Amino acid sequence: MGKNRLEAFSDGVIAIIITIMVLELKVPHGENLETLSPLVPVFLSYVLSFVYVGIYWNNHHHMLHTCNKVTGPILWANMHLLFWLSIMPFATGWMGENHFAAIPSALYGFILFMSAMAYWTLQ
Repeated sequence: MGKNRLEAFSDGVIAIIITIMVLELKVPHGENLETLSPLVPVFLSYVLSFVYVGIYWNNHHHMLHTCNKVTGPILWANMHLLFWLSIMPFATGWMGENHFAAIPSALYGFILFMSAMAYWTLQ
């Protein structure tokens, strides 16, 4: 199989992941800057996750340029990566809403670790 289909599917999933993450940023009721202060942890977790997902998207793009054909194991390794990245919006929202508390942050770290392991299997 050619790599175009895998690349298009992965790009679509990653675009949806980023879209879901940004939807966690709720518009505050009020017109002064103080109404934004409760959103700071949520915004910071979004920025962290956006950069993280962006790095994976960029690396995925460059990695696929070195690939000539896609095999079954590559498809499954890619799905493994996309699975862990798709959980990122949940962990991002939970961590931001709970001001980087220990358990939500630990889950976030676990997802980062599992994403790295999944990406490693693609190479």
